[in-house]
Amino acid sequence: MRPPAAFPGGYDVTVVGGGVVGAAIAFGLAEGGQRVAVLDEGDRAQRAARTNFGLAWLQSKGDGMPAYMRWTRRSTDLWPQFAARLKEASGVDTEYRKPGGVVYCLSDVEWDEQRARIARLGAQAAVFDSEMIDRGRLEKLMPEARFGAEMVGASYCPHDGHLNPLLLLRALHAAMQRAGVRYLPETAARGLRYQGRRFVVDTASGAVESGKVVLAAGHGTPALAEAVGINAPIYAQRGQILVTERLRPFLPVPGSGLRQTEDGTVLIGSSKEDTGFDDRTTVAVGVQLASRALRIIPELARVRLQRTWGGIRVLTGDGHPIYAQSERCPGAFVALCHSGVTLAAVHAADLARAVQDGALPELMSGFHPGRFDVQKAA
Repeated sequence: MRPPAAFPGGYDVTVVGGGVVGAAIAFGLAEGGQRVAVLDEGDRAQRAARTNFGLAWLQSKGDGMPAYMRWTRRSTDLWPQFAARLKEASGVDTEYRKPGGVVYCLSDVEWDEQRARIARLGAQAAVFDSEMIDRGRLEKLMPEARFGAEMVGASYCPHDGHLNPLLLLRALHAAMQRAGVRYLPETAARGLRYQGRRFVVDTASGAVESGKVVLAAGHGTPALAEAVGINAPIYAQRGQILVTERLRPFLPVPGSGLRQTEDGTVLIGSSKEDTGFDDRTTVAVGVQLASRALRIIPELARVRLQRTWGGIRVLTGDGHPIYAQSERCPGAFVALCHSGVTLAAVHAADLARAVQDGALPELMSGFHPGRFDVQKAA
């Protein structure tokens, strides 16, 4: 059975993938007047938003690729307006806040390493604006936090923020559908064909046709991308997160690996494990995460853990996104990244406009997957 068309003339763009990346692009396209269909596996999909730490983060992004740093800075600049627009369009508050962010240093060695990293990133692009703050300044920044004896200080970036990724996904889905997007849940893409300058996505419910297609289905993307001549090499990485009971507000600034949510819970994370698609949690990793958190805030030893979870990241070989349009089948785009939350604002704005215009701008040329062929040849 063919899924019913939302528009008499069919779709301008089919977005394959209903996670944060695909939904943000679809929302932006619909706001631009495009007729959009979103194909989504539904609750069976390994949603990155379900296991995301919730940072809209510039720090540490783009080492070795200044374009990625600028792309990320563009998104963090857009996020306040994007969050307000999403709330108005969906009625959902994503709990986005932008107090800046910190990376904690628990020794002189960590301090020196982070200072060198900050200097290196700052030399690559003038958009970074991070600085090192000693323990005294850190305590003034978060006066209610009682740091452990090992705390030396942190790096601080004013462009960082945090939010609830589950509410972000909910807001995007509500906003894109209110904007006219045809959402097709439980409709996984089984194949992709290019016929007569139009794209046909085959599903169990029938074929969905459109003038353009955006492949943003995470680990389901590479096989579909091959059909339009795009090599999209990615791999899976597991991350685990611990969640505490609700506490009084005491961490107003999010940190890498430690942040407090709007409802008072503290998130502790996250691991980086090459375990394939195994998203199970382990006691050993939980102990490692908790141990570092206790070195930062020793009082957490008296707090109860409520739950833990594991999730699968979408990663490329250099950690930077992949954006590309097919040369063989113009109008077919690929969008892959592990920072879908951070980049949601720029995906809904700049990337959606580029898809609508039918061409990625020159500044995005460095994100093409052909860079991996060059690296292999070197």
